[in-house]
Amino acid sequence: MEFSEVVRRRRMIRHYTDKPLTPEVTERILASALRAPSAGFSQGWAFLALTDPADRARFWPFVPTRVEKTPTMQDAPLVVVPLAHKAAYLARYAEPDKGWEDRAEARWPAPYWYIDTGMASLLMLLTAVDEELGACFFGIMPEHLGPFRAEFGVPAEYDPIGGITVGYRAEDVPEQSSRVAERRRSAEDVIHRGQWGRRP
Repeated sequence: MEFSEVVRRRRMIRHYTDKPLTPEVTERILASALRAPSAGFSQGWAFLALTDPADRARFWPFVPTRVEKTPTMQDAPLVVVPLAHKAAYLARYAEPDKGWEDRAEARWPAPYWYIDTGMASLLMLLTAVDEELGACFFGIMPEHLGPFRAEFGVPAEYDPIGGITVGYRAEDVPEQSSRVAERRRSAEDVIHRGQWGRRP
């Protein structure tokens, strides 16, 4: 599939069949995350991959809104929880070639541990499209993070940024609302060329 087509076809899919993924496809999706850029090549991320039905069943109680609103998300054969590791960035930038020995978080203009983990997540979403699969990124609410960590043994220094489902799209997926196209902001609205607000 051409890359432009992958980008054009990417959307959040919330309805799946229970058809399993092959191990090879699963590994390609996970491996793509490792190609994401990261500040200082810190690679401050980890990924909890849930493929066993029993493990996926343990996950869904921590996103009750998703279960309530779109129960067929539970049919997705792959759930991935991307985790950001801030300490990896602070340690990397304390090394001699960077020199931030105080490891001060205030030096960072933005929390790149979240940004980079988000980029890795997007690569998985795009890889799913390239594999002719559906995928969705969704949040895990703060009140569920502690119990989620305890259930899956996630260390305290790793922050879940959300969850990703991947699977075969259900045939009876509702048509995308026309409001999506209506609400999509145009390039003229969001791209400022040369100066904010100036247009050619």
